Amino acid sequence: MSRTLEQKRAAHALEKVEQIKKLHEDEQKKYSSYVKSLPAAILMNGLGQAAAGLLARAKGKPEDMHAMLFAHLEEWLCRKNENSPYQGGEGLIVAITARDRNAYLRAQVEALAWLQWLKKFATAYLKQPEGDED
Repeated sequence: MSRTLEQKRAAHALEKVEQIKKLHEDEQKKYSSYVKSLPAAILMNGLGQAAAGLLARAKGKPEDMHAMLFAHLEEWLCRKNENSPYQGGEGLIVAITARDRNAYLRAQVEALAWLQWLKKFATAYLKQPEGDED
């Protein structure tokens, strides 16, 4: 029996949260905070600007939680799968700048759908910033 796309989104998001759960409490709080703010950034500025913002805030440090979140988003949107808007191995930023508008819009919708799961799992399983325990 094959899984639905929604189940695949949930499984991938849970896998990423489980990885972050192994990190220090401060890192979990940062990641959770960034996950919660990313959907709004995508809706206000678009996927490309939001993704570039994550990279800019990471300042080239792959261990930074902004970079980690970017890598998780890139992995989901650029995976080798018929449902992936950017399969092909070129990376998220290159795909965003090289592909057509339809692929971009599809990727943005897919990012938001995947982030719903990531946000729920981050809230459920990771340490939360002070005053953000809901």
